[in-house]
Amino acid sequence: MSGFPELRMRRLRRTAGLRRLVRETRVEASQLLWPLFIKTDGRATAISSMPGVDQHPLSDAPHLAGRAVASGLGGVLLFGLPDEKDDRGTAAYAEDGVIQLAVRQMKQAEPDLVVVTDVCLCEYMSHGHCGLVRDDTVDNDATLEILTKTAVSHATAGADIVAPSDMMDGRVGAIRSGLDDVGYHETVIMSYAAKYASAFYGPFREAADSAPQFGDRRGYQMDPPNAAEAMREIALDLDEGADIVMVKPGLPYMDIVGRAKEMFGGPLAVYQVSGEYAMIKVAGAAGVIDERRVMRESVIALRRAGADIVVTYDAVQLANELESGLID
Repeated sequence: MSGFPELRMRRLRRTAGLRRLVRETRVEASQLLWPLFIKTDGRATAISSMPGVDQHPLSDAPHLAGRAVASGLGGVLLFGLPDEKDDRGTAAYAEDGVIQLAVRQMKQAEPDLVVVTDVCLCEYMSHGHCGLVRDDTVDNDATLEILTKTAVSHATAGADIVAPSDMMDGRVGAIRSGLDDVGYHETVIMSYAAKYASAFYGPFREAADSAPQFGDRRGYQMDPPNAAEAMREIALDLDEGADIVMVKPGLPYMDIVGRAKEMFGGPLAVYQVSGEYAMIKVAGAAGVIDERRVMRESVIALRRAGADIVVTYDAVQLANELESGLID
């Protein structure tokens, strides 16, 4: 290859048109999932630690579905805030549970909208952990039955994708068997396969009212220093029947995203979690950074690392900017 002055790398950077023409990584609204927090009643409640994000009442579900479709998003990811919690997570799989009702309303309003439901028990348990607790320890095997019932109830309501985020061993296989047993062979499983015990989840605890009442989740979520273990987790979930796998969080774990894409191919999702989102919003509000440019750049980085799907609280704003040609 000849060098300078015959080869000038800047030639293809001179104009926005040239940059777009040779761009290696692109972001499209259809690659974005919009996480939503749904409660049973009342008015939308702002989440103080996540500027611009609300807890939405069930009555907002059709409107939110319409916004997602109008923005051209890939879909929505629903988290439920039940009226009551107990130590069995019964509201998680109730036929009239908040997520089950929200799914029905959204699919009725926008039948073609892809609706993804988070399958976990932390929001529904009085103790805030992601499974049944016995002697102050989460009982992995006993939790699988409740997770399966929850996933089946979501599929029955009309969910297109169920997304187990609990990090129990064997839950993908249990859910796949449970769905298949009742005829939901076409329901997609998007597994939070490599979900780390991260400090970046902080604002989510307020958003989902799901902070553990004792201990922490390091006994079942992944240890941040480990990378090879993440590849084992992903391989196991794919072997058990996961259709899509996810890495969570996003930017601090782009090396995991890249390794997973190289090792397994797609489809691969990544979650730009509450702490990542909040840091950009707060720093932007303080004038430290250009919030919109940094937000766009962070999502481009996740795509460049290898993610096919990006879960982000900024999905609608990003989609509008894409439509307006601001991501150039």
